[in-house]
Amino acid sequence: MSKTVWIINQYASTPATALGGRHYYMAREMAKKGYAVYIIGSASHHLLREKPAFNSAFKLEEVEGFRFVWVKMPSYGNAHSKKRVLNWVLFPWRIRKLLQVIPDRPDTILCSSPSPLAFLGAQWLARKLNARLVFEVRDIWPLTLTELGGHSPNNPLIRLMQWVEDKAYRDSSAVVSNLKNSVEHMASRGMAPEKFTWVPNGFSMDEVNLNSPLNAKAESQLPEGKFLVGYTGTLGVANALDTLICAAEQLKGHSGIAFVLVGDGKEKPALKKLVASKALANVYFVDPIPKVEIQAMLARFDGCYIGWLDDPIYRFGIGANKIPEYLFSGKPVIHSYSGACDPVEEVGGGFRVGAEDEKQLADAVLKLYRMSPEERAAMGANGRRAALEQYEYGQLADKLSKVLFE
Repeated sequence: MSKTVWIINQYASTPATALGGRHYYMAREMAKKGYAVYIIGSASHHLLREKPAFNSAFKLEEVEGFRFVWVKMPSYGNAHSKKRVLNWVLFPWRIRKLLQVIPDRPDTILCSSPSPLAFLGAQWLARKLNARLVFEVRDIWPLTLTELGGHSPNNPLIRLMQWVEDKAYRDSSAVVSNLKNSVEHMASRGMAPEKFTWVPNGFSMDEVNLNSPLNAKAESQLPEGKFLVGYTGTLGVANALDTLICAAEQLKGHSGIAFVLVGDGKEKPALKKLVASKALANVYFVDPIPKVEIQAMLARFDGCYIGWLDDPIYRFGIGANKIPEYLFSGKPVIHSYSGACDPVEEVGGGFRVGAEDEKQLADAVLKLYRMSPEERAAMGANGRRAALEQYEYGQLADKLSKVLFE
């Protein structure tokens, strides 16, 4: 009889509704291996592109070998809406009724952050069903809210989250995270270190094997005959894209170099305005592309950029989805990062420069530009080899399955 896992992630999605992401790929790979997998997520949150429509309290959907369980929740507009906080409180209460909805009883329940409050509902279910309970940390909350968001540790909601986080570390059978160095924080909050397993984000071999070509519109938005340094993904504050634009300004005298930002996000209008204010002709914006076309886009780049804010929260490591995709592309990566456990530097897949340091970034781009094609190819090969060895979702699903069931 196959083992069953319920994965509770309030912000989960499928490629049809948003990006899919970590749990979609993990579930798909685990289903291939014979596990019965259910992902439980909110039917209304700010990361969904298309919200599923239904009238009942829950909706079960068959998705590529596993089942997705949508939980009816109040709608809200954006990440900063007060209704989002209401959803944090409601979600653990509503998932208690999953007993009446899901036919297969779980051997293990995996409860994933960022909001730790869902753990209360997951623990209630685990006790009721005599299931093993595993806690997963993708963003360390409430620490992220206090260090990056500037909220007071004495805020009543922050104190509640802190109590739940500490409880989750104590009461879970195991703890997993995509942040390699987070075990130090967890141990400081009372977790036994031997409970911890690092399971990074990855890339889907099935997806890249589709070899989907780049659509004609995106092709037309790329400059011809330039050395391209590019970024793909959400155009938000966290990835320090203003630093990339400032580096582009320093290199505007090098007519052979161009910078490409692919995607959409809240910061896109401000970034376009910044480019216009600096009168830069070497920065290009490309509309969002389907995820299956990412590798085709990366193949057009000579180097990939990813950056972060210069903030102490990154002392626990980084878990970006983009890094495995960049490494697999076989292109050198310029990582603007001042935190711990740099996955690009560790494998020799590119250059590391200081976070938010436009001068170092410009120098790294120039260094990459002046390298021979063979030197760049060798650096990219290091990254691709590491991606195949460490970040393929089939392997990561095996690693996670051992934590869940063994």
